[in-house]
Amino acid sequence: MKISYNWLKTLVNTDINADEAAALLTASGLEVEALESFESLKGGLKGFVVGHVLECGKHPDADRLSLTKVDIGSGEPLSIVCGAPNVAAGQKVIVATIGTKLYPAEGEPFEIKKSKIRGAASEGMICAEDEIGLGKSHDGIMILPADTKVGLAASEYFKIETDTVLEIGLTPNRSDAASHLGVARDLVAIVNSSKQFQELSVNIPGLQRLPEGSGLNKVEVIVENKEGCKRYSGIVISGITVKDSPDWLQSRLKAIGVRPINNIVDITNFVLHELGQPLHAFDLEKIKDKKIIVRNAKEGEKFVTLDGTERTLKANDLMICNSTSPMCIAGVFGGMESGVSETTTSVFLESAYFDPSHVRRSSKNHGLKTDASFRFERGTDPDMTVRALTRAVNLIFELAGGVVSMELTDVYPEKLEPYKVAFSYTNCNELIGKEIERATVKNILLNLGIEIETEGTDGLLLRVPRFKTDVTREADVIEEVMRVYGYNNVEVSKSITYTAFNENKNFDIALENKTASILEGFGFNEIMCLSLTKESYYGETPKNVKVVNPLSNDLNVLRGDMIFSGLEAIAYNINRKNADLKFFEIGRTYSMNNEAEFKYEEQKNLSLFVSGKIFKENAYKLDHTVDLSFLKSALENLFEKCGVKTIKSTESSYPNFDFGLTYTLNNKPIAEIGSVNKSVLKNFDISAPVFYACINWNVLLRSFSKQKVNFEEISKFPSVRRDLALLIDKSVKYRQVEELAFASEKKYLKEVNLFDIYEGEKLGNKKSYAVSFTLMDKEATLTDKQIDGVMEKLINAYKEKLGAELR
Repeated sequence: MKISYNWLKTLVNTDINADEAAALLTASGLEVEALESFESLKGGLKGFVVGHVLECGKHPDADRLSLTKVDIGSGEPLSIVCGAPNVAAGQKVIVATIGTKLYPAEGEPFEIKKSKIRGAASEGMICAEDEIGLGKSHDGIMILPADTKVGLAASEYFKIETDTVLEIGLTPNRSDAASHLGVARDLVAIVNSSKQFQELSVNIPGLQRLPEGSGLNKVEVIVENKEGCKRYSGIVISGITVKDSPDWLQSRLKAIGVRPINNIVDITNFVLHELGQPLHAFDLEKIKDKKIIVRNAKEGEKFVTLDGTERTLKANDLMICNSTSPMCIAGVFGGMESGVSETTTSVFLESAYFDPSHVRRSSKNHGLKTDASFRFERGTDPDMTVRALTRAVNLIFELAGGVVSMELTDVYPEKLEPYKVAFSYTNCNELIGKEIERATVKNILLNLGIEIETEGTDGLLLRVPRFKTDVTREADVIEEVMRVYGYNNVEVSKSITYTAFNENKNFDIALENKTASILEGFGFNEIMCLSLTKESYYGETPKNVKVVNPLSNDLNVLRGDMIFSGLEAIAYNINRKNADLKFFEIGRTYSMNNEAEFKYEEQKNLSLFVSGKIFKENAYKLDHTVDLSFLKSALENLFEKCGVKTIKSTESSYPNFDFGLTYTLNNKPIAEIGSVNKSVLKNFDISAPVFYACINWNVLLRSFSKQKVNFEEISKFPSVRRDLALLIDKSVKYRQVEELAFASEKKYLKEVNLFDIYEGEKLGNKKSYAVSFTLMDKEATLTDKQIDGVMEKLINAYKEKLGAELR
């Protein structure tokens, strides 16, 4: 949100500079993210001065050029070559001195330099209005009145306004500060509580009492949806002239990034940003039967908004209508047919309090975000509608003429009373951690617009105005006192109080920490992805958990699978030249099960992603690319460290894999691992292979919580390694080779490892596994006879069970 500091000072008469004000506001919770300079004319006419043409003669070598001598009030006159046909001696002109940067109405900016034009020196430039951005005419130079002072800065002559714009990062709960008035109120409260500056007050100009209406016009206001519109105020002004706004009003709006349109529309925008109350102006002649009806739209009703877009309305859209058709989406956007134009002579000016949920719903329905909906969605001040109309009407009198032809009408059937909050000084001091003087507390509350109804020995009964939508409890009031008093004014305690307590071990947190430590050792980095994602990843399925009011179509469901958010992170990094990736995420997936007692299901998972090279570029020429075996080794290492034993693997049926494995523990799936399907990767514009694993956290957690750590002495007796080259069918998996080995020899066999695979045309439908076997006896050194016996047993088992041959 942008706040003009010049504008702010029309509400608060202060000599505090913009930097000091920004620091005070930031300390109170209204964070000023940036300070920007604004000039009503780009460049601010820096370097331009009023000059007096002393001499003017023809250039000897150019018929269309003149040689002039110009006095700019600073020493010797300047020699300037001028091409304007209307230049003459005795004139007062605008001169751009050397080094001045020009921002013409059309074309690129350029800098004035000392030069020679057809052999004659030129030490500046006599300017036309289009060359300095004050108009579009290039018929000749600007000629000023004869009594204009020589040497006067052009910025001073043309009254160029300079301003500082505060960019405030407004949080959703601070709807009360969504205007210059709201920021001014905070600034006054902060300054008055600090006692470092002169005491301030907020003064809203232009609230003179309106004259009585002539009765020439009458508009009937009917509010059918009283929940959606709790207050509706309106007035008719006739005899107006629609034209461009004066420079001061255009400058105010341009400073905060609002484009001027015409004086009537500009006034409604001005009041919105000044007081925080959106207004809307209807052309009176376009209100059929002179009726304003606030009602819900009819399902499927068509409506063309100001941007020329035809929209299909929904039955829950709150609309402002005439007797036959809609004219405006209430609190969101006006209609094309009822808006103010150059031919408008009478307007019906609307100021209303719309229910935030109704405005939010319409805004979401049509994907419209406007300055008005921004404020109505967060909550406006129901007591501001008439004051805002008064301010706007007085501005219309000043800038467009006219008279009140229908007195102000105010439909307000049930007054919204202020929030009543009981406030205790003791509770305030305990929560803040410091005793603040009661007079200071009361001063802060009163400056924030909070009234004191009654006062007791230890507290106050407060009336909190409706514009403070987030201040409804005592704790909220204390927070207001705290932020205005200043967090930095509360000293840090010199002691820390801590109560020690005993609790059972939290295995879930312990597993998270251990998992992160193990995977970090493998070179993985943790990622945290949004649980919101796009439905197109999953297609239309009853399992999707849909968001009722999605921020966008890309965030309209809760994720039902970990893979897609991880692939988004992979693509994001690859697109930024970071292609060697090892990611893990501990997150949740969501699904619908209408047959279960609780139809929403939530599952915690661990996901792993690898792509690119295993190692970064190094001097040891390690240039291995990640593959499924790398991810498999990381996963199995994690299982081993977390107490997962006796797992089995089968071919995976996961649809997003080209190939992969499903791991089971006690017949329950614990993990899926495989190579991501190329068609899936193509949707993310990923050309490199990506390998993915997803682990069921709850199954892993159960094994981890039962894990017992045993310590044993390193064996005094050596281990022995033997290798076999097995020729087996391609359909045989390595897991079968490993499981059969441990099933055949349980006493001496300690480890089985696959260290080579060979497949070739000569082997046909066979493949060769090179497998190592580590044998050891903890009681004695193994003899050759014992070793040969074990190996014989293994060879026979492979021949009989797997049809293997020795190579």
